[in-house]
Amino acid sequence: MKAQMDNKGKHMGKQQHDADDPIAEQDGTALAQEHDDGASLSAAEAQGLKAEAQKAKHYYDQWVRTTADLENYKKRATRERQDAIRFANEALIEKLIPVLDNFDSALAATSAASDASVQSLQTGINMIYQQLKNALSEAGLEEIDASNKPFDPNWHEALSQQPSPDVPEGHVLQQLRKGYKLRERLLRPAGVVVAKKPTA
Repeated sequence: MKAQMDNKGKHMGKQQHDADDPIAEQDGTALAQEHDDGASLSAAEAQGLKAEAQKAKHYYDQWVRTTADLENYKKRATRERQDAIRFANEALIEKLIPVLDNFDSALAATSAASDASVQSLQTGINMIYQQLKNALSEAGLEEIDASNKPFDPNWHEALSQQPSPDVPEGHVLQQLRKGYKLRERLLRPAGVVVAKKPTA
């Protein structure tokens, strides 16, 4: 019992001594200030993390856009390269179309001849003509057949209009000039006469 009272007295005396000691009071103030600084630093760190997150999102969005642009460029470059291969002979074939027209004219001029020598010449011209057409066809050249078809401004060129009781209005009445395309690309539209309703 006496020992407990002595220990209690010593403990109360130590508390009183600490209260009176300015060094102990200063240490407590420092600890409190340190705690406050720690709370303020956490708020600053949170703000910094938020700013970094926004910056990261910006860079990510920029990366996504750049990646998409790169993929589009690759696809466009591939398509252009394929088109360059498919239509590599376009300029040459365009220059040969008037040659085909001249062959057509020559064959038409000799078709009515009855002379044997002229017929022999016509046969030779037709053979050369067919060889040239076959070679151009293998390169992708196609004739545009417009006869008796609805007029299509994508493939036909209307040279004139004529009334017709037999051909529906807006259809091709006559093809005056052959049209040509290289695969799906138009080289020259077919020159046509378009039918219209006869006047009453």
